Amino acid sequence: MSTLSLFLLIGGITSVALLASYLDAKFQWRLNDWMNGSCSNPFIRSETDQQQRRLKEKDEKIEQLMARIETLEAIVTEPAYELNKKINALK
Repeated sequence: MSTLSLFLLIGGITSVALLASYLDAKFQWRLNDWMNGSCSNPFIRSETDQQQRRLKEKDEKIEQLMARIETLEAIVTEPAYELNKKINALK
């Protein structure tokens, strides 16, 4: 095998891998998963859409929890007499 053909082979494989990575990032086609045997059809978007929906739900839940934590921190860091006043107001 000559040096030129070896260089072209390695360059071609690298080009295909880079193109697949670009298309995965741009269109969520999952070509790299398909080439690695992780999925049977790279163009089915249902799994990708489900993953994106789950991530969005997690982000919303995290935002809600952060708001609750901020509220609790505000209550806990108040002076003791104001905290006792608020607790008595809740009863």
